[in-house]
Amino acid sequence: MAKIVVYDMNRKQVSERDLVEEVFNADVKEYLLHDMVRYQLAARRQGTAKVKSRGEVRGGGKKPYKQKGTGNARQGTPTAPNHVGGGVVFGPTPRDYKFKLNRKVKQSALRSALSARYKGECMTVVNGLDLEQISTKGFTEVLDRFELKKALIVVDGENTNLELSARNLPFVKVLRAEGVNVYDILKYPNLVMTEAAIDQIEGVLAK
Repeated sequence: MAKIVVYDMNRKQVSERDLVEEVFNADVKEYLLHDMVRYQLAARRQGTAKVKSRGEVRGGGKKPYKQKGTGNARQGTPTAPNHVGGGVVFGPTPRDYKFKLNRKVKQSALRSALSARYKGECMTVVNGLDLEQISTKGFTEVLDRFELKKALIVVDGENTNLELSARNLPFVKVLRAEGVNVYDILKYPNLVMTEAAIDQIEGVLAK
């Protein structure tokens, strides 16, 4: 059984808890992590890039000069791609970059990401992150106690004081348990989770 130490906000050990093996101590499948990151980044792309083809450029319909006698190559329309101001050949058009991944693949990738952080000893568990007031300085002090500069913080639900205290820190992100994802876990070198958040995640990912 995988075990991990539980701390309070002062970094004092308060207990030790068991983790579900299949969620936090599973085989790390790097190819699934790669597929999931591609899936998430592709879904974020707007796909709104657009250029005009030769049929959409204003003008045309008349030859720029006569067919023969000028010494130049023959031209049929000023909107041709070889003219300045003409259309673009094979340019970008609006499209959807999303592709499909099965639900089991997504869950397996998330198990791999969580297991990678646990096995790499980059995962910290706290019994709670309840700040008395909104204070970036106060939250920074908590991070300093754990010697963390860049971290993903996962909490079990709405935590306004924590979310507002962390929003000005450039290398820290606060996520609720239902929003935890592979890309953010891999983006931040350290993972901090509350016990309640672990309970929620284990409830979803445990087979």
